[in-house]
Order: sequence, then structure tokens, then C-alpha cells
Amino acid sequence: MKREVLVCDHQSTIPVPHGWLVVLETAGVKAASEIETRFVTGDASPLVELKEVDVALVDDAESSRVHRDFMGIDGATDVITFEHGEIVIGVEVAKRQAAEYGEPELRELLRYLVHGLLHLAGHEDESDEDRVVMEEAQETLVRELWPEVEERI
Repeated sequence: MKREVLVCDHQSTIPVPHGWLVVLETAGVKAASEIETRFVTGDASPLVELKEVDVALVDDAESSRVHRDFMGIDGATDVITFEHGEIVIGVEVAKRQAAEYGEPELRELLRYLVHGLLHLAGHEDESDEDRVVMEEAQETLVRELWPEVEERI
């Protein structure tokens, strides 16, 4: 199935170059295909049915609002995934985490995109065991995708 991944910048706190959005869209399509082939868990993966995944890059204020309204948790977060195919990524969180771990900001955004797509493929990260499995899949894909992403910027 042909799938689109649309990345839109809905914040103005941290400038995100337009080229990064395009690169993330391309990487997202490739990641979704790889996830569907290699990392789908269970029979009820929303990703398999989705023709489009919408990714919203938001600031801390919006991330906090969505986190509180839909998960009942206060504070900004990195990624929130909705089964209907929307992924909300906290850009300010990504910037802080990238600085903390010495990663390029774009690589951290890619990591969050892959994380959201893995949730759509049925992965969970609530238990330690599930988190380890999900992080292994996530980091494998980020390592595989990053050289092409880095080359395109």
C-alpha cells in the first residue's frame, strides 16, 4: 500500500528548516514500510490500515496540553501517538534531549517519528520488557535511516 507521512510544523518557538520536514516525510514513509515488514506486533496494528500518517511538530505548551487532555499527565512529552494516524512530537523536548545526549536535533526528531510509528504498529512501552523491545526496534531503524537523512540535509 502506498502511504504518505505528512510532517507539519505547528510551532514557532524553535525554527525547523523546511528541508527537515521534507526529509522527515521521506524517512517516515521508509520507516513505516520497514516497520510494517519487520516490526508489527499483534493482529490489530493501526499502521497496516493507514494510508496517511500526520505528524505535528509542537511546542512545550501544546505538548503539555495534549499530554494532559488525552493522557491525564501534566507536562510536555516527546511523542504522543493516536491510533487514527496522528503523531504529536514535542520539538522543545527533542531539542533538550538532543543536547543532553549529544545528538543532532534532526536525529532526535527522526527517533521520535520512528517511536510514534512503532506505537502505530502495536508496540507499547509501559512495561520494562516492552520498552526494551521497542527501543531496540527504534534504535535499529534510526541507525539504518540516519545516513540517508543526514546526506539529504
